[in-house]
Amino acid sequence: MLKSRTSRGRWRAVATVAAVLAGGSLLPAAPAFAVHGAVPGDFNGDGYRDAVLPAPGANVAGKEGAGAVVVLYGSKSGISAAHRKTITQNTAGVPGTAEAGDGFGSATATADLNRDGYADLVVSAPYEDTTRGTDAGLVTVLWGGRSGLTTGTDLPAPSDYLERYGTDLAALSIGAGSRTQVAVAGSDSLVFKGPFSRTGTYGSAVPDQNTASPASVALGDFDGDTVLDLAVATQGLSDLSGGEVYVDPATTVMKPKRGNGLIAASGDVNGDGYADLVVGDPWEPDVAGVDGALGGRVLVYYGTAKGIAASTEPVQVTQDTAGVPGASEKEDEFGGALAVADLNRDGLADIVVGAPSESLAGKSRAGNVTVIPGRRTGALGSGSYSFSQDTAGVPGASETDDFFGTTVSVGDVDKDGKPELFVSAAYENNATGAVWVFPGGTSRPTATGTKLFTGPAVGLTQKSDTALGGDGLLWLI
Repeated sequence: MLKSRTSRGRWRAVATVAAVLAGGSLLPAAPAFAVHGAVPGDFNGDGYRDAVLPAPGANVAGKEGAGAVVVLYGSKSGISAAHRKTITQNTAGVPGTAEAGDGFGSATATADLNRDGYADLVVSAPYEDTTRGTDAGLVTVLWGGRSGLTTGTDLPAPSDYLERYGTDLAALSIGAGSRTQVAVAGSDSLVFKGPFSRTGTYGSAVPDQNTASPASVALGDFDGDTVLDLAVATQGLSDLSGGEVYVDPATTVMKPKRGNGLIAASGDVNGDGYADLVVGDPWEPDVAGVDGALGGRVLVYYGTAKGIAASTEPVQVTQDTAGVPGASEKEDEFGGALAVADLNRDGLADIVVGAPSESLAGKSRAGNVTVIPGRRTGALGSGSYSFSQDTAGVPGASETDDFFGTTVSVGDVDKDGKPELFVSAAYENNATGAVWVFPGGTSRPTATGTKLFTGPAVGLTQKSDTALGGDGLLWLI
């Protein structure tokens, strides 16, 4: 099964020492992690988006940690545990076979890849053993249709791909052909470009062997030319508070952007028509005042007609930024989860930030989520708001080591035009995990009426380590 998480920060310290002894600067990979979870998508074409709840630690047919994905179908009344489908590698039509430690569902992404009107779901199993070797990894596309997700095909890795293919995924479609893409991270990153078909064909695959050990990938049109750009945040470097940040590393001169981080997402935060790159940098600074920020930070790189230049100075947002609730405190890990989406329907993308190690009312690592509204002008931070398990109306209560805010996602599952906010806590209930769904409100999501989904509620009855909602960056931070 997926390895148990060690004491907080231990892997970073060990890796730093190893890098120094080896004379290199890239931190070796920590025990496995996967960064992003899929946004809701209409997989069965009924007009309602369906929620995706990954469970990479789920046991399947006696195979410990084989992994599963639970789809909760959207409806006029939202989602419920009663209207669901659980998908594993033992499900008919899904390639492969459930095996111990595969971690199926570790990363997921949603897009209509073949542009047939049905959303498709991309799922990784980064610890799948293949002919390429142990823990080589596998990425599968589950194709949407009138009956939902019923068939799948693989997105093949190159024969020389080293390991953990699929630790992170991104998928985006802004048009036909190569304007539909899937990005895959592992020991390297790889971009598949359309057109895609249900039979498993695709237009081309572009490897990026210039960027070692990507932690996170994102896709966005940062220069407005209707061509998707790949953004990569690498795993941590021994002289930075996070990894380096690149845009289109396979096709441009290898020069990292200013700033650093571990997780990337894209969206138009200032409404100028160009996608902006948002990077979470949850680690504490190695050199105070030089990199990183106490308690973690988020960096925003604004897109322009010329893209994001290497000299671009990103805008930094922390919990000490004016208008942002709370305060920056040591090891909050603000920026440990990230999503960019328009929650208040003003045409601007908002930034959803997880701080999974935020301590609340004496409960260490209880976790917290903050929403930073997009702005056309002025400084980011004004109008920000946050949620935790202690927020009135939210089921449950903050407890030590819940890690509320492990992953975050946004999507409208009841078709009322008001997007719901999804928040997971991987270590809730003995690491079986849980996902909260905050209903969309008039101007923002509301805690009133929040739904809570636990492993047993969606049919996953094991006593520990299910990780419903995904593990996010917890293995790394």
